[in-house]
Amino acid sequence: MDRFSKLYVINHVEINGNIDIFLTRFLNIYLIWNKGIAFGLLNFEQSEIYGLISGIITIISLVVLVMIKKGKDIRVYFLTFVFAGAISNLFDRYYYSAVPDFIDLHINNFHWFVFNVADIFISLGIICLIIMEIIFDKRFRNDKD
Repeated sequence: MDRFSKLYVINHVEINGNIDIFLTRFLNIYLIWNKGIAFGLLNFEQSEIYGLISGIITIISLVVLVMIKKGKDIRVYFLTFVFAGAISNLFDRYYYSAVPDFIDLHINNFHWFVFNVADIFISLGIICLIIMEIIFDKRFRNDKD
């Protein structure tokens, strides 16, 4: 879904010169190129810092892959969400030297960070992992008893 949506938006821009689609009062499609980390945070123009961030993300992705391989419970699915989103964004970092973000949620003039489908998967995976740790972790429950 992420690769398809990114290619669709990028191709639309290549054909039409830009993209600024108002889908609803709360949702626009607007392409930006993110050279930072998630949601455009720490956006850097310097290639050394960009390369360092990309390297760190690569290492973290490999660690998550090892966790998936060693996992034996439902957390594997949530880690897979994180890994899939990270790999898709990592591909863009190396192929385009930036990640295409295009989903613009807003209420009136308050706009959330522009993001993409991979960011949704990463965020959902992390949120589910946090919920699993808080609600279902045995050590957490044993401390309360």
